[in-house]
Amino acid sequence: MRIAIDIDSTLHDYWPIFARIAKRRFGVDLAYETQLDWNVSLLRPEQASVVVAESHSDENVLGAVPYEGAVETVQRWAETGNWIHVTSHRSNDARDATARWLEDRQIPYDDLHCSYDKITRCVELGIDILVDDSPVNIAKAIDAGITPATLLHPWNRDICEEEGVLCASDWTGLAAKLDAILVPVTAAEV
Repeated sequence: MRIAIDIDSTLHDYWPIFARIAKRRFGVDLAYETQLDWNVSLLRPEQASVVVAESHSDENVLGAVPYEGAVETVQRWAETGNWIHVTSHRSNDARDATARWLEDRQIPYDDLHCSYDKITRCVELGIDILVDDSPVNIAKAIDAGITPATLLHPWNRDICEEEGVLCASDWTGLAAKLDAILVPVTAAEV
């Protein structure tokens, strides 16, 4: 199968990086538990853009620590013949550091795409499953006929209740749900 996987808040815990920068740059405390929707209402849009850009600096990208179980799960999916597309809502300027981060952590991928329109790229690639934390991307995946999967966060709790959204609190649970629908790839199909 063809699996697309987001990075921030999907492969690694992004919120502490974002919150640390928001506090340092703008003096705003952003508690994870209070982020109940996709917009960060305590920051003006231009402030949020500054925080996002800094969070995707080489230093921050390369310092991110994967969630427990994420690396092993993606490695297993690749080893069993699944095609892995890593997709991130990052500018193309962050692509080299992102590729290095993936390689340094031995996260296999067949395609890496940094852009602000994940779903169009997923449709172009014939993606079967999208693993992403964004409720916007999850809803668009559903509309495009792509099976959505996510780690549970305060901002995507509501969409996790939608039919067909595979949701778990950690990578062990998410892997179990996805493994149940992944079709084994035979040597003849590779």
